[in-house]
Formats: sequence, structure tokens, C-alpha cells
Amino acid sequence: MVLPAARARGLVAAAKAAQRRRPSPEPASRRAAVYVHWPYCEKRCSYCNFNKYIPRGVEEAAMRNCLVTEVRTLLRLSGVQRVESVFFGGGTPSLASPHTVAAVLEAVAQIAHLPADSEVTLEANPTSSPASRLAEFGAAGVNRLSIGLQSLDDTELQLLGRTHSTSSALRTLAEARRLFPGRVSVDLMLGLPAQQVQRGVLPAPDPELAAEMYQEGRALLREAGFRQYEVSNFARNGALSTHNWTYWQCGQYLGIGPGAHGRFTLQGAGGHAREARIQTLEPDNWMKEVMLFGHGTRKRVPLGKLELLEEVLAMGLRTDVGLTHQHWQQFEPPLTLWDIFGANKEVKELLEQDLLLLDHRGLRCSWQGLAVLDSLLLTLLPRLQEAWHQTTPSPAPGG
Repeated sequence: MVLPAARARGLVAAAKAAQRRRPSPEPASRRAAVYVHWPYCEKRCSYCNFNKYIPRGVEEAAMRNCLVTEVRTLLRLSGVQRVESVFFGGGTPSLASPHTVAAVLEAVAQIAHLPADSEVTLEANPTSSPASRLAEFGAAGVNRLSIGLQSLDDTELQLLGRTHSTSSALRTLAEARRLFPGRVSVDLMLGLPAQQVQRGVLPAPDPELAAEMYQEGRALLREAGFRQYEVSNFARNGALSTHNWTYWQCGQYLGIGPGAHGRFTLQGAGGHAREARIQTLEPDNWMKEVMLFGHGTRKRVPLGKLELLEEVLAMGLRTDVGLTHQHWQQFEPPLTLWDIFGANKEVKELLEQDLLLLDHRGLRCSWQGLAVLDSLLLTLLPRLQEAWHQTTPSPAPGG
């Protein structure tokens, strides 16, 4: 299957036209990432709890039309004028047709400014990604691949329920690196039951062993020139995931497709009513809702100011940069990072233990602290909540 040249030319033309219409940088409230969920897989893997379904006579044209409709609707509802990245996840989006990927990207470019160099990622499994198909996805607009290797041990792959072998995974990886040089990531797992002594039944991963493997793995990657830019993400040569960085910086993102999650502010809401949104899980029901209403949003939860700041803190500290003072102030908190954490006794103990750093740059984890972030948040989140309630007046009774 070859992607029609007219479609590829149309995508480029739409992106250039949008760029001419919007030459100036957009404010944060008008920028977003887009996540597109393809819900189908060849089989169920034992470890995966994402929203996924085994296809039974999937009408891809109908699914494609609904994805296009929903991305148009949510872009208009959000008032987003610039899309900085698009991520096709799943499920197994490499099972979808490159035509579907191209159609979604065209829809984005028709409504918003999609720069020609925007990161467009596709998750791919080795068994559904021969070289010819990867090239077709590239022609459709994909410029970055995330390959689900999970392991390079055939016994572990069988335990996980994967359909590929080590040799096929390495072949796919080699082709991906040839087609998308410098823009390929892989998923690898640790702490698997098969990485321990078997006891006749499948044992739960030992937390101490998993922690040791994590520490050894991150040390090996650092020696190999990889930057640990997030708790579980490593990159070298500056090849960070732009899309994932939006999540950790609490930027806006639109969730498209069955079960997708999003965080964005509705147009005309004054910039103060960011919502957490979840799309309908079941593909058939989601498509019915999209055809009826233009989108299949099942749940909308307005985020209060404190809830948003809790997300900013927890997500920002997952990165090696942490929270800069400037980034924190973008969310208009009533107190600075110094005000909240600077004089707290428990936080001072974490600083003295070299687990946290609080200085002119902001608040961030040390190398040691990044590995135990969850335990640090047990101290930091209650302190944020306490400072918030001390500063923010309670509503009057009956008000």
C-alpha cells in the first residue's frame, strides 16, 4: 500500500498555510499536545492494563472518520491554535492504516497550526512493523517511533505474552533507526517475575530486587551517555520526548479516541477552568457518541486551583529539571516555592539528606532523590496543602 502523494502534499500545504496565518507565538492557553488512542491489539499481554480490545471485524474507515471528527471538535472547544506534538498510542496503533494517521494529522493542521517540525510519534510493535510499513507511516507524517520491545529475552517475551521474538525485535529496531535516525525510543521492563527464582508459581516481583535493578540500570545508562530526564525516561543527544514533556510540565493536551485522557481549558472560560476529561472506553459506544455529538467525552472533572498545583508539583518533580520558579509562577499560585517549602522542618531534612534541592533555580530532586520521588511527595504534597489553606480564605458560611 502506498500513501497517495496528494494526501502528503495536502498535509504539508495545510501546515504551511496555518503557519502563515499565525506567525506569532501563541500563549500557553492556546497551545496543546494531542494524544490519539488506537484501541485494538492482536492479543492481550499479561502485564498491560491500557484500554485495549481484540478486533473483530473493525471498520477502520468508520474509526478513522470518528477520530477526525473528535479531533476537530475538541480543537474547536479548547480554542487551541497551535499543536506542538501528536502521539499515536494504544493499543497497537501500528495496526492502523497509514491513511488513518495521515487523515488525523490533516484534520489537526486544518484547525490549528501544526508546525512542519512538530514531533509526531507512533507506538509500534515489532510484529506489526515491517520496514515497508514503517516507511508508509513516515510518508503519512510520523517522524518518531516508540517501539515496544519490553525485553530482549525470548523466555521473558513469552511470559509477557508478546508475539515477537528477540531477533524480530532487533530487526525492527534496526529498520526504525535507519528510517527515523535519532528519533527512535524503546520500552524495556524490569522487575519481571521471570527475572527471579521460580517457586512453582509465578511470584510477585520482589520490590528490593526491582529497586536494585532500577539503580543499576540508570547507572549503566548514565555511563553510556544517556540523560535521565524523567523518573523512567532516558535520552541522549537531546532526543527527549516533546510530547511526554508536555505532560510533566502540566501543559494542555487533548485526548482523542476510546478511553483517552485529556487536560485542557474550554475556550471562553477565562483561563481558569482546566478540565480533566476521559473519553468513552468501549470503541463501539465511543463511535456512536462521536457521530451523535461530535465527541465521545464520558467524564469531565473541573480542576480546582489546589488540584492543579498538586499536579504541577508531582509531575514537575518527575523530571531532572524539576520546578523552576518561573514555571511555578505560570500557574499563579498564592505563594512561591520558597514560601511553601523554604522554612519547613521536614523539607529541610530532605535537603540535608541530599534528596532535594531548593535554590535560585527552583525545587528539584537530586540524583538520589529522583529514585525515591514517591516517598518525597508524602512530605511535599501535605506541605503544599497546608500552605494553601493557610493562605486562601475559606468561603463564608452559606456563601
